[in-house]
Amino acid sequence: MPLRYSPRLRLRLATLLVAVSIGSGVPYPAAAGPGDANTDRLGRLQRQLDQLVATPGGPPGVVVLLQNGDRRHVLRAGVADLTTGRPIGPGDQTRIASTAKAFSGAVALHLVQRHALGLDDTIGKRLPQLPRAWSRVTLRQLLQHTSGLPDYSRDPRFQRLIAADPRRHFDSRRLLDFVRGVPLAFRPGTRYHYSNSDNIAVALMAEAVTGRPYEALLREIVHRPLGLRRTSLPQGYEMAEPFMHGYAMDPVEPPVDVSELIGASGVWASGGILSTPRDMNRFVRGYASGALTSRAVLREQRRWVEGASEPAGPGRNSAGLAIFRYDTRCGVVLGHTGNTPGYTQLMAATPDGRHSLTFSLTTQVNRTTTPDLLRKVRAVEESAVCTLLRQK
Repeated sequence: MPLRYSPRLRLRLATLLVAVSIGSGVPYPAAAGPGDANTDRLGRLQRQLDQLVATPGGPPGVVVLLQNGDRRHVLRAGVADLTTGRPIGPGDQTRIASTAKAFSGAVALHLVQRHALGLDDTIGKRLPQLPRAWSRVTLRQLLQHTSGLPDYSRDPRFQRLIAADPRRHFDSRRLLDFVRGVPLAFRPGTRYHYSNSDNIAVALMAEAVTGRPYEALLREIVHRPLGLRRTSLPQGYEMAEPFMHGYAMDPVEPPVDVSELIGASGVWASGGILSTPRDMNRFVRGYASGALTSRAVLREQRRWVEGASEPAGPGRNSAGLAIFRYDTRCGVVLGHTGNTPGYTQLMAATPDGRHSLTFSLTTQVNRTTTPDLLRKVRAVEESAVCTLLRQK
């Protein structure tokens, strides 16, 4: 069925594509009793979620999953589908956007732990088919966004193609061809610059040393060990029911459902994964704690440089290897964010993996298109972190 939208929203959707880059809290299991400090904190967070959904241009739905040890709470506001009014929940499939970069990091770091890859392995060594000018870039620099690799998603030809046909099928393993003739933006290791090209190269390195498709590596290294049952990396644009519908929002225009606006082949290892808040929570608990790798590799992963995820997460951001550190007023969590048309994500956990949260919105929020809304979202995310860390 063709998507229908006004000229104003048509322009807004074009901007989003080029950048590709009502409810109540429901405890799971039962919440603490009346008057308990935990209940008060959950109530305050719930009111903030309700206010976020009521904000002009805000998300039609938001679901937050908090887990301390074995105890979980789910808070939600709005709905998963504006047409049916179906409630939003942690089992709904969603586009996880750039949080998928942490999944490619998990694959690569596991291969480092197995000595199949080295953090100082270069593009020249593992991917000699790529431009010679990129040959000294290391896996470490790719994972930390200090590579200087030009961002294929900002290439004018790529942007024209995806704007003309958002569901266009790309050869995911040839995405870097769009910037093959572009020199490095800076000397590798000297600056931080977030680039979607980095994680495409990471996945290609993983394939090169194993001889196996990246999708198979994801299943073997990440999905099965962590029990991720509704997580996949498709090539097309379809989503599986039940899923949270994503919307393009405008303060003066009706919402437009963009859930299946774009295909995943054009973002692949950089942002194409479909998952659920429940699966994302399982993943980040294992990933942040180092369950998929070794203590030595974990130490390397946590060598921080100044740099923010996209969009920026709560508090002060710094970048490790395919993971970010969020220093909030209540403590530190490690994780990743992401945004894509219709969706914005945060997943984070304490360094030991015992305390975790996911924060999923059904509209795209970033510093370029919605800076004011992003400030509100980051404030609520920080409140969610505080609610998580202060629970007893």
